[in-house]
Amino acid sequence: LKRYDGRFKDIFEEIYQKTYKKDFDAAGIWYEHRLIDDMVAQGLKSSGGFVWACKNYDGDVQSDVVAQGYGSLGLMTSVLMCPDGKTIESEAAHGTVTRHYREHQKGNPTSTNPIASIFAWTRGLEHRAKLDDTPDLARFARALEAACVDTVDSGSMTKDLAGCIHGLKNVKPGMYLTTQDFLDAIRDQLARKMA
Repeated sequence: LKRYDGRFKDIFEEIYQKTYKKDFDAAGIWYEHRLIDDMVAQGLKSSGGFVWACKNYDGDVQSDVVAQGYGSLGLMTSVLMCPDGKTIESEAAHGTVTRHYREHQKGNPTSTNPIASIFAWTRGLEHRAKLDDTPDLARFARALEAACVDTVDSGSMTKDLAGCIHGLKNVKPGMYLTTQDFLDAIRDQLARKMA
């Protein structure tokens, strides 16, 4: 593992020195290698401003830690872009939330945070709007994202976010909405924005 990770780091350094260093210097930005624990700490304490390049598994684990550190995996969307700038994949980075789905299958109400899934769609729609030059679609995508943020800012949220405020052990029904009620609250916010 150490040899593999070392080679990964070496390849990044070689490509950076040969291909990107001059452009980075001109732009006033830089590349540096950091160990995994240092980078997770940096991600949690900073307010951004960096690009984080990782091997797949490392990126998956580290992004989950940072997402939870800032509130919830239910807020994390991942966008992958091809070098052509035309093709993207946008997804909710949290996976399938199987435990919640099993409860839903039993007919039990859940409080699953849909924000990452919504943002996966809005990022895709905004990219499509850019490709097709359809500003109305871009405005809709931005309005839907703003409706999500405004809904949470108004105090309406799912259980995971209520847990960030009160601590998961202290969260009781009434402090959060079910998934459907939360989606309805977002819909109402969106209707006001689109009116």
